[in-house]
Amino acid sequence: MTVKDRVRSRIAAAADRLLELSHRIHAHPETAWQEHRAAGWLADELERLGYAVTRGACELPTALTASIGTGELHIGICAEYDALPGLGHACGHNIIAAAAIGAATGLASVADQLGLTVTVLGTPAEEGGGGKILMLDRGAFDGLHAAMMIHPGPADAARAEPFAVDHQHVTYRGKTAHAAAYPELGVNAADAFTIAQVAIGLLRQQLPASVRVHGIVTHAGLAPNAIPDRAEGRWYVRASSLAELDRIEPRVRACFEAGALATGCELEIEPESPRYSEFRNDEQLLDLFLANARDLGRPFTDPGVGARMNRASTDMGNISLRLPAIHPYLGIDSLPAVNHQPEFAAHCAGPAADRAVLDGAIALAAAAIDAATRDDVRDRLLAASAKQN
Repeated sequence: MTVKDRVRSRIAAAADRLLELSHRIHAHPETAWQEHRAAGWLADELERLGYAVTRGACELPTALTASIGTGELHIGICAEYDALPGLGHACGHNIIAAAAIGAATGLASVADQLGLTVTVLGTPAEEGGGGKILMLDRGAFDGLHAAMMIHPGPADAARAEPFAVDHQHVTYRGKTAHAAAYPELGVNAADAFTIAQVAIGLLRQQLPASVRVHGIVTHAGLAPNAIPDRAEGRWYVRASSLAELDRIEPRVRACFEAGALATGCELEIEPESPRYSEFRNDEQLLDLFLANARDLGRPFTDPGVGARMNRASTDMGNISLRLPAIHPYLGIDSLPAVNHQPEFAAHCAGPAADRAVLDGAIALAAAAIDAATRDDVRDRLLAASAKQN
């Protein structure tokens, strides 16, 4: 029996446990920075497998790191588990978490044999909070030679090609007054947002196809007969790269400034998280993953509209600029439902989602085995790390 066969057998033996974990996380959605149950469940599983677990890693209560093995080549497997406000697991992070635990299950008993150290990183708040970026800045990824994860989508898509994104919290402050009796005494914060949104809508006509600007107003007054003295919203600006984001952001900011200028409101724009970068695929690692995924019956042929999920922004992009990384998408046969729809959330605990958990676990583990046993890959990863240091 080959090492891959042994690993695959271990994952298969743990299938019921892995799928139960996926379904449990799915049934108990927790939003960014609130994933206490999910993080605890992952930590419990990793401790049971013999991993040395650090809960609350990097001074983040819902982050964790867990390592096993003493080999020179150090591979990281990233797990996400946060849900979306009001939509539950409509992006399928329960699948990501369970697949990561599955890969960890398979690799636990062979890491030393392969000259590997395996670290699972439980990364909170991917949905706008930038948990991986904070963990990166606080040293959680130090010493890793590569980082890998899978993500569910409507159909298989090999390459992550996400937008860089800036998450902004926008506040206008004006002055309240009776809207009928004393309107001239008011400074209307809701109007400021209206002006900004009209300006952004017009700006979109002159923006390149690689840019997205979108957001929501979260507060714009309490009563129709009281002029709102405060309006707030959350807005994202996306671009093909951080460099393009730098060029576009001043134009979007000018739209918000126009709202303040026209109404007399005060404007405050604050970042909600560090900026997410574009993604740099490690082609060699991606080829290893794809070869193993195809062995499982996943052809990764052109899935058409289903592949568009690979443009979604992720804080894994920031990791990919620091060390070799992959972020392939595994389809769960959800079309016409797509990510961030309630219908997609329902698919994330179905049969195709369960297959994605097990296929993702096996393909990630097998790719790590290939990286450890193919001299060209192993030597390149070790040499790249030595060069960075």
